Amino acid sequence: MLKIAITGNIASGKSQVEKILLSLGYKVIDTDKINHFILASDMEAVKEIKEAFKDDDILNEDNTISREKLGKIVFTVNSKKLKLEEILHKRISKKVDEFLEKNKDEKMVFVSIPLLFETKQESKFDKIIFVSADEDVRLKRLLERNNYTKAHAKKRISSQEKEDEKIKKSDFVIYNNSDFINLRKQVNNIVNQLCNIYLS
Repeated sequence: MLKIAITGNIASGKSQVEKILLSLGYKVIDTDKINHFILASDMEAVKEIKEAFKDDDILNEDNTISREKLGKIVFTVNSKKLKLEEILHKRISKKVDEFLEKNKDEKMVFVSIPLLFETKQESKFDKIIFVSADEDVRLKRLLERNNYTKAHAKKRISSQEKEDEKIKKSDFVIYNNSDFINLRKQVNNIVNQLCNIYLS
């Protein structure tokens, strides 16, 4: 089984790449979605997070965890970011391992990990696809999608390692600055290369 990581900086369009791969019949797991599921449904994890952040305002009115509030805290305070990662990482890793085991008979599977390089997980995968988009394109997407202020959106973008460094560490690069048709062509091209070179 060929294990392929999909990564990219914020608002680069990773989820669109996932949708295309799913439409082609490939198995894809998204660690961001696992994260969201854990925050909403894993009561043990929720309890740990509430205890770890008891001095912070992280809850919605219905006592559920607000991802927006939690995100702003861990984005600005590194010690709290590490604390959250400690709670979530083992659970996310377990879900990914279960996915890989469940699909072990597939020739090729994809795992979307936004912070692949930051968490030093490159060695777990056979190939890495990096989804790239210009900074002004990503800024526009963030403002439209997340309803961030321009200042906060720029701060989120600038906080990540520059794309150039990550591109050097990747096997394939998708440039997502135009339309969905162009994106699909690039994804199809990479899938064909993977099939022809590594699975033939």
